[in-house]
Amino acid sequence: MERQTPATTAPQRTSLRADARRNRERVLEAADTVFSEFGPAASTEEVARRAGVSIGTVFRHFPTKEALIEAVVIGRLTQLTAEAERLADAVDADADADADADAAFLIFFHRWIELSATKYQFAGALSRSGTDVQEIRNTHPDVGRKLHDAVGVLLTRAQHTGGIRRDVGASEVIALLVGASRAHEHVGLDADQRAHLLSVIIDGLRGSRPAT
Repeated sequence: MERQTPATTAPQRTSLRADARRNRERVLEAADTVFSEFGPAASTEEVARRAGVSIGTVFRHFPTKEALIEAVVIGRLTQLTAEAERLADAVDADADADADADAAFLIFFHRWIELSATKYQFAGALSRSGTDVQEIRNTHPDVGRKLHDAVGVLLTRAQHTGGIRRDVGASEVIALLVGASRAHEHVGLDADQRAHLLSVIIDGLRGSRPAT
């Protein structure tokens, strides 16, 4: 007698895959929040609690804590890329695109600082654990390339309007953004100091101005 496969098998498997994806997203979202609040030393148990899943579910998706931290870092870089692309699309759709190109670049600069303030703590935690941070970059080349390209689009448009000096490239701007994020960590939570620090960096990007 021929054995028949139950008709419900495929839908059940699809549902299980969907549940697994949702659980992974919940874990990543919770990890981003927990590591932002407590730093990379925060426990995976706290991540599981915030995500509303078991610790076994966390380790099923991320076998080690370092793998979880790495995923959060990659997620933030992906989010920054999406933000840059969104701002570029908004400029394209605006009738007064030239006027908004400079503003879009500055909005992204501020957004980078906001999203990446703790990213470098994660990278430091990976290094201390013996994980090769450069290897992480090598295994995710598309993430870095897409971010570089998206920043380049915003920069070129801002330079075209004269708002940003023309003798800097996307790699140099990203280096400044990395440095600004680390400087903000050093300054701490003093909002006035942070704002002043950022204004100094942006004034440098704008280049020299006539003396008054």
